[in-house]
Amino acid sequence: MPKTQQSRLPSSIMHMPRALIYARVSSKEQDREGFSIDAQLKLLRTYAEENSIRVIEEYVDVETAKVTGRTRFNAMVGYIRRHPTVNTILVEKTDRLYRNLRDWVTIDEFDIDVHLVKEGVVLSQDSRSSEKFMHGIKVLMAKNYIDNLSEEARKGMIEKAEQGIWPTQAPLGYRNVVGPNGKKIIEVDPIAAPAVTHLFEWYSTGLYSLKEVSKKVRSAGLVYRKSLKPVALTTVNKMLRSRIYTGEFEWLGKRYQGTHEPLISVELWERVQGILDGRHTKRSTGVEKDFLFSGLIHCGHCGCLLVGDIKKQKYIYYRCSHAKQKCPEPYVREEVLIEQFTALLGQVSLNKTMLGWLTRALRESNHDVKADHDRALTLLEAEITDLRRRMKELYRDRQEGKVDDPVFRLLYADYQEEERKIVRELETRADSQLEYLDEGVTLLQAAKDAKRLFERSDLAVKRHLLSTLLSNFSYSGHTLRASFRKPFDIVVENLPHEEASEGGQMAKMPKSPRWLPE
Repeated sequence: MPKTQQSRLPSSIMHMPRALIYARVSSKEQDREGFSIDAQLKLLRTYAEENSIRVIEEYVDVETAKVTGRTRFNAMVGYIRRHPTVNTILVEKTDRLYRNLRDWVTIDEFDIDVHLVKEGVVLSQDSRSSEKFMHGIKVLMAKNYIDNLSEEARKGMIEKAEQGIWPTQAPLGYRNVVGPNGKKIIEVDPIAAPAVTHLFEWYSTGLYSLKEVSKKVRSAGLVYRKSLKPVALTTVNKMLRSRIYTGEFEWLGKRYQGTHEPLISVELWERVQGILDGRHTKRSTGVEKDFLFSGLIHCGHCGCLLVGDIKKQKYIYYRCSHAKQKCPEPYVREEVLIEQFTALLGQVSLNKTMLGWLTRALRESNHDVKADHDRALTLLEAEITDLRRRMKELYRDRQEGKVDDPVFRLLYADYQEEERKIVRELETRADSQLEYLDEGVTLLQAAKDAKRLFERSDLAVKRHLLSTLLSNFSYSGHTLRASFRKPFDIVVENLPHEEASEGGQMAKMPKSPRWLPE
C-alpha cells in the first residue's frame, strides 16, 4: 500500500498487529466436521476480530496422497521474508503449522509471534524458555503422530506387495495402469521395455563399462517418463541392480513373486550381478565391526566424514576419509570422542522435580489433542456403522430380488474395501493416541538422564541418543563440536542448573527470569 494511502488509515488500524492466517488439512480430514478448512478459517478470523488483529493474507494447504509438500506454507514463508512488517501468524494448533522440525526452525528464524488459537498459546521471541521448550516437545509429538498415521499408507503397500503387486510408481520399462479388479498394477511399457531388455543383454557380455552401456541405452531412446531427458548413469546402475525386471521384486527387505510380466530371465539378471560385483569389489583388511561414530562426525578442516579403523585388532581410531584432499587432521581415539560426547550430554539435565513439572504441563496441554483424537474416532465409528447398515440393506435388496447378483457382488466388494480402510484407520488412530503423548514424555526422560544413558547403553542406543539430542558434529584441533537440536538447545542455554530439592515444592525451585515455577 502506498504511503499516501497508509497515512489515511486510522491510527488504531496502523498500530494493529499485521497477521497471516495459515490453515492445513489432509484430503481424508477435509470432509469431516471439525477438521475442515472452513472450520479453521472461521475460528482464526473470529480470533483476529476479537483481538484486534489485522489479517493481511490467508494461506491454505490441502494435502493429498498424490501431491507432496506444502506449496502455500512455502509461499507464506516467502511473503514473510519480503514483508518484514508482518509480525504475526494465526494458526489453529501446533500440528496444523508444523509437519517436521525443519518447519519449526524455518518459522523460528523470523521475529514473528505465533498464535496457536486452540491451544491458547502465543509464542514470540520474548516468550519464556519454559514455553519454548514445551512448544518444542509438542512439535516433536506432532511429528511422531504424523509418522504413526503414515503407517496406514505403508500397511497398504505391504498388503499390495504380498499380493504380488508392485506397490508404488512403475520403474522404467513398465507403466502404472488400473487392473480388471480396479487395483493399480504395472504392465510392460511397449516403448521403453525393449531398451531395458537390451540394457541387460549388453551389460551381461562384460564388454561394456557402466558408462559405455549407459551411452548405448540412451542412444536406444531410454528417457525419464516425465522430463523425457536421457537416463543418467546412476539410474542405469540402479536398474541393473533391480530384481523387478525378472518378475520378482523386493520391498522393505522381503522378496515377493510379482504378478507382472518379466522383461528378462533370472539367469540373465544373476549374470549381470556377477559382473557388477566383480567390478566393484573392494579389498578390506582387519576385523569387520560397526563403529559407534560412523557417518556422524565431519572433519573440521575439510568437511569430509571421519571413518573408523581398528589397530592391533582392539584399539579404535577415527581419521579423516581424505575424500576431497589430503588432510592434516591426525587420528583420534574413540575413547577421546566418547569422553567429549559425554561432557556435551551432561549439559542437558533435568532433575526429578523439573521433569515432574514439565510432564504435568505436557499432559495438561494435551487436552485439545485428546479431544481431537476422540472426535476423529467417533466420526470413524459412525462411518463404519453407517457403512455396515448399507451393506445389510444391499443384502436384503438382493434377497427380495431388487438387485441382481452381478450388481450385488460389485457393490458389496466396494463396501468391503471401504470397510477395511476405515478399520485400518481406526486401528492406527487408536494405537497412535497413546504413543503421541508418550513420545513427549520419552523425550523428557532422555533429557533427564542423557549423560547416564549414554555411558551405560549399547551402540544402537548411544547412536539414537546422539541423533536425537545433537546435530552438526565436527572434530578438529582435539575438540569435538556439535549443536543441540531443538528443543534441547533451549534447555542448555536457559535452564537454571542449580539443583532443586527433589522432594520439595515448586516454590523451592531456583528462581529465573526465564524459567518461572508457575
